[in-house]
Amino acid sequence: MGNVADDPQIGCAPQAEEAHETGRVIDLSLAGKGNYRAARGPLIELIWFVLEACVINNKLLPLSAVRVALLRLFGAKIGNGCRFVHPIRVKAPWNLEVGDKCWFGVDVWIYNQAPIRIGSNVCISQGTFLTAGSHDMSTTMDLQVAPIVIEDGVWITSKCVVQMGVTIGRSAVVTPLSVVHRSLEAEGVYGGNPCRFIRKRFTSVT
Repeated sequence: MGNVADDPQIGCAPQAEEAHETGRVIDLSLAGKGNYRAARGPLIELIWFVLEACVINNKLLPLSAVRVALLRLFGAKIGNGCRFVHPIRVKAPWNLEVGDKCWFGVDVWIYNQAPIRIGSNVCISQGTFLTAGSHDMSTTMDLQVAPIVIEDGVWITSKCVVQMGVTIGRSAVVTPLSVVHRSLEAEGVYGGNPCRFIRKRFTSVT
């Protein structure tokens, strides 16, 4: 029978375990709210939580007018001609501003601990996640929030992630499965993780 030290798997195990034990770990029990400030009290948040689950995110309710009415009732500013026919999630309607004639696809998730402002003629396709918050990964894991701005004419295609503090310029396009971690210039087509410029959206007319 060979020496266990000759077995590469067994021989490396103590070193791997030692490295794991000595690596730095942030105690999540010490994490705080950081710069997040609740704009509504716990009761309003609870009522909205129930309405979001039962109505806003209900696949059996293909009625845009009902969703728009409830979002406005809880403080959202929504323009004319917007289509909310599909189930979506909105964490804080009081932090949401939407212009005119916008489309929202199925399972869009607007996680707006900070304000999210969406311009007019914006299309946000199915499965996209807009998050205005994250955690301070290098210190305490405190919650950090920053607004998101999506300007007029933007198209965010399916299953994209838009992170906190980002501005997406007028008429930009974000291709499927992209992660937007920084602001994007107007009229560009962007894609990937991290999101990068691909080409201009419109062909110049000479």
